[in-house]
Amino acid sequence: MKNLFRDDNRSWTIRKIIESSVSCFEKNGIDSPRITAETLLVHVLNIRKLDLYLEQDRLLSETEISDYNRLVYRRLEREPLAYIVGEKGFWSLSFDVNRDVLIPRPDTECLVETALAVIPEKKKGDSACRILDLGTGSGAIILSLAKERPGHAFFAVDMSVGAVCLASKNARRNFLEGKVSFFAGYWLDAIKNDHFLFDVIVSNPPYIRTQDIKTLQPEIHQFEPFLALDGDEDGLKAIRHIVNDAVSYLISGGRLILEAGDDQKKDLVEIIEKNGKYRHISFHRDLTGKTRVVQMEKI
Repeated sequence: MKNLFRDDNRSWTIRKIIESSVSCFEKNGIDSPRITAETLLVHVLNIRKLDLYLEQDRLLSETEISDYNRLVYRRLEREPLAYIVGEKGFWSLSFDVNRDVLIPRPDTECLVETALAVIPEKKKGDSACRILDLGTGSGAIILSLAKERPGHAFFAVDMSVGAVCLASKNARRNFLEGKVSFFAGYWLDAIKNDHFLFDVIVSNPPYIRTQDIKTLQPEIHQFEPFLALDGDEDGLKAIRHIVNDAVSYLISGGRLILEAGDDQKKDLVEIIEKNGKYRHISFHRDLTGKTRVVQMEKI
């Protein structure tokens, strides 16, 4: 591994090492170079971001420089920042992440917003709603919903045991232990023996066409879990499966809310209408204006 911060008779302060690494990131086409440099250094030094500015002239030890060099090198190799530091913020919470799960993205907050609009706040004497998250990954979606709508019953499924373990850990991290029941298994098959019916089912399933995955940023196609990205040849395999199976797990009037690609609207309508057991199809845009979420109601 190349030593990016060789000892050339200069002392490495917080200010100087950030300036040097920002320049390095810029030359190598790394997004958000200053945020990246600061985030990595905060992680190495185990300090607050504010302290980087309060202690700009602090001299770094050889060990700190070596540790920072290692993380900078990983980022130059295009490993995602969230995997390097092991966490990512989403909604109002923070989540542990690793290569067992997709990194939570701001776009997916549209899915949370759409679900919150149909999940009522539970008042004393109200019956609890049942909410299920399919393909929970880090647990970002279901734990955000559980945080915002306490008192309801929350469930989550993932086929990756590693993901289920991480989501359970994130429940503890965010003081939501025991608020979500986690299951390992293939989509709705994971809970078919429990005979649950749900008021709301949400999912951010894989919806990228197999042939398109290699065209994505290296941070995605080289590092994030392939199975969580791959929607098969047309990008719709998982969506089609969920739309058809969820009918048996929703109450009458229950909602199915899915994230999908901006270019899949026509195909989604066709899949839903072909099923024939949903009504009130609606689409919702994320903060960038892209169609991100589809919602439907079981007849």
